[in-house]
Amino acid sequence: MNSTHEIVICLGSSCFSRGNKKTLHAISEFLKSHSLEDKVYFHGAHCFDHCEKGPVMKINDEIYEHMTREKAIAILEEYFSGK
Repeated sequence: MNSTHEIVICLGSSCFSRGNKKTLHAISEFLKSHSLEDKVYFHGAHCFDHCEKGPVMKINDEIYEHMTREKAIAILEEYFSGK
């Protein structure tokens, strides 16, 4: 895959029970609607060791905590506005 960006969402039970399922769908829809699917490697992983601050999302090497679908979309809009 020739992606230039990586987005990882925690699929651990703590993050998932706190709403990362909704965030996962929101990120997926954002990437589709902005034609970014071939530029982003988007996948799930288990545990970033930030369970108490979850849900957690990572873009490249930066970790974002206490994610909601709204917060994720705002971060993605800002992140990709300059790319």
